[in-house]
Amino acid sequence: MEEKAGARVLMMGNEAIARGAVEAGIAVAASYPGTPSSEIMATLAGWARKYGFHAEWSVNEKVAAETGAGASYAGARVIVSMKQMGLNVASDAVMSLAYIGIEGGFVLVVADDPGPHSSQTEQDTRLWATFAKLPIMEPSSAQEAKDMTVYAFEVSETLKLPVIIRPTTRSSHAHGDVTLGEIKPSVKTYKFEKDPKWCILPGLSARNHIRLENQQVQAAEIFSKSAFNWIEAGDEKWGVIASGVSYNYAREALEMLGLKAPLLKIGTPYPLPDEPTREFLKKVDRVLVIEEQEPVIEDQVVRLVWSEKLGVAVHGKRTGEVSRFGEFEVDRAISFIQAFLGQEPGAVEKVTDKVTPALPGRPPILCAGCGHRAAFYAFAKEGAKPDAVFSGDIGCYTLGYAAPLNATDTCLCMGGGLTIAYGLSLVEKNRPHVAFIGDSTFLHSGMTGLLNIVYNGGNVTTVILDNETTAMTGHQPHPGMGKTAMGDDVPKAVIEDIVKSLGITQMEIVDPNNLPEMMAAAKRAIEYDGPSVVIARAPCVTRIKPTRSFFIDKELCTECEICIDELGCPSIINVDGVEIADSCAGCGVCTTLCPSEAIKEGSR
Repeated sequence: MEEKAGARVLMMGNEAIARGAVEAGIAVAASYPGTPSSEIMATLAGWARKYGFHAEWSVNEKVAAETGAGASYAGARVIVSMKQMGLNVASDAVMSLAYIGIEGGFVLVVADDPGPHSSQTEQDTRLWATFAKLPIMEPSSAQEAKDMTVYAFEVSETLKLPVIIRPTTRSSHAHGDVTLGEIKPSVKTYKFEKDPKWCILPGLSARNHIRLENQQVQAAEIFSKSAFNWIEAGDEKWGVIASGVSYNYAREALEMLGLKAPLLKIGTPYPLPDEPTREFLKKVDRVLVIEEQEPVIEDQVVRLVWSEKLGVAVHGKRTGEVSRFGEFEVDRAISFIQAFLGQEPGAVEKVTDKVTPALPGRPPILCAGCGHRAAFYAFAKEGAKPDAVFSGDIGCYTLGYAAPLNATDTCLCMGGGLTIAYGLSLVEKNRPHVAFIGDSTFLHSGMTGLLNIVYNGGNVTTVILDNETTAMTGHQPHPGMGKTAMGDDVPKAVIEDIVKSLGITQMEIVDPNNLPEMMAAAKRAIEYDGPSVVIARAPCVTRIKPTRSFFIDKELCTECEICIDELGCPSIINVDGVEIADSCAGCGVCTTLCPSEAIKEGSR
């Protein structure tokens, strides 16, 4: 990375947030990986030694938030990052931290996923911020992401509160020119001053709630003067208010429609910056609010209009012109404005459709050679006989739900598979219940579920799909890999030792690609009366070089397609006859299934 202040560098939005944290002089960075936030920590981990701060992949988001809080108590500046689902895990700590307050600047980056592209929900972190009464900011470009991060630390220390930055998928991953600023060296010595204020007892919370309400007023005053909010003049008597990446869509949509309407760009959606909003509303008689997901800004604008009797009609999600669902783009912003103006969708949308044709659908599928496939297949075959229920979890292995594997019947949240299976087993005692969980997710929040199963005498089979990485989000290290975010070698958390320490006596470790052994282990685990664990261990195929290859002997192949229908491997295809594609990873699982023994090891 170019270090000189004033240099212009092409950066991803998440990289720009990381740069802003370094410029602000952070001492600690903590995170748990999750798309679309992962690149923030990945970038910081690469810079940590150079700039003298600590960076870590924590075992979950709650741990990351609490680690950051401890460092902040001693006066250090900290950044904690996660995706919106991770905030659910961290919310216990962060909600209480809003009452306790901080010392060193505490910036919490929560990347939302409108769409959603890779999440269970489209939840809007801005609503969570209003619930917690924490200031939140929303960048619209890579440059703003960097500058806003620096500014957020200053606001945090002024208010003595955590400040949330909320990028979304598009602003997290879009690239743009960023002009770098000076890097503020982090202080090398910090001191925690003992004080009763750091212990969140009920009496203190009652007093601090009053302080927190007063801080809302102070935050609104600070944001009213923020450079991240501005008005763009126009000729119309109506206007548009937009925030974050939606500002870019709204601005471009107005240009494409040939409209010169006033536009209020808001970068600090909560608390609403009253002064620029009031100034803008006095220029128009009606306004359209364009924001992704929930009507956070819209509702605050309605409050301001009503309380000050401004006589402006506010349109948006509440009036039906703007959608509450999905990710926005320029075409959707055009349709929102046309609906607001009472126009039928015009030729502009048809033109943009030609420029950006729809992409073909691509169903999610496990990679060729993934060990998870064989494990799912084995348990589905053995579990089908006694009608087992399969509870899944969050990660690559969520893809076990798809045909032909059909080995995921439930999926709720990180670490929830084990406890969902346990709950089901309490009311369906004569039916086998199997829970699938990955190695990283087991260390994140699965251990407590397994302990609960053992402690309460549950009869659940747990399958730990150990591919020795955090694969779904980009191969970030976890405690079971023996590496930290900064690349240090550390003792491995041995999953089988953890399982035994939790009280499991029936445990097997199996290579899932050895299908006969995997099938036998699945049978024993399901038939065992009591809690059992199978660790299906095979390294992620995207991290290893194939050592074997396979082909189909055309003379022996009967084209029964059992190899295709049973496994669903993307490397086995039938175009002009059944073939194995070059994408084959060499696992060899298909050889066990072929009744004609037509699948041979070797090159075509």
